Amino acid sequence: MSSGIVLDDVHVRLGDRDVLRGVDLRLTEHRIGLVGANGSGKSTLARLLNGLVLPTRGRVSVDGLDTARSGPAVRRRVGFVFTDPDAQILMPTVAEDVEYSLPRTLPRAERARRVAEALTTVGLAEHAEHPAHLLSGGQKQLLALTSVLVTEPRVVVADEPTTLLDLRNTREIAARLLALPQQLVLVSHDLDVVAGTDRVLVVDEGRVVADDEPGPALDHYRRLMS
Repeated sequence: MSSGIVLDDVHVRLGDRDVLRGVDLRLTEHRIGLVGANGSGKSTLARLLNGLVLPTRGRVSVDGLDTARSGPAVRRRVGFVFTDPDAQILMPTVAEDVEYSLPRTLPRAERARRVAEALTTVGLAEHAEHPAHLLSGGQKQLLALTSVLVTEPRVVVADEPTTLLDLRNTREIAARLLALPQQLVLVSHDLDVVAGTDRVLVVDEGRVVADDEPGPALDHYRRLMS
């Protein structure tokens, strides 16, 4: 089985608009940044990676698994963190929300152990029984990230995870994401954060127009936006 994320001549058409056109990528680096103007197609590209969006034409595969044919298996490998954590918080309390991500087939004691360990790791252990929707914005995004990480994915895709956060929480979430042992695909308008990745893709009008190390790629993006 081939490893990594591969996009082969991927096109996405939504309604009467071509959102992505002719995208060919092999994503193997540990940390990959994804930038582009609003409406450029970057979020659609991110959503392709775990089957939240399927290609109209072409193929997306993760470790050899076609996202169109093996969606559940792909999503076990690729966790997704949304911009707005409220879109991911589903259960009343912090601990319940993290546990909800775990398979029901796990013994109850094992689920409890994993939840406690995960919350301790991100500093939310003392909030375990608190109402999840009463957390601060930064704590909510930590909870959303924790609910993804507790499932032990191989890849984490984060779609503008710091957009709704203040500077302090932006720095904390960004630092945690960039330090993950998992492969990371990070969509962000914060170029300082993206500069900490290993490779940057620039998306414009549905195409990948630059693919390079952060310095050259972000310079290309700045020129594009000037």
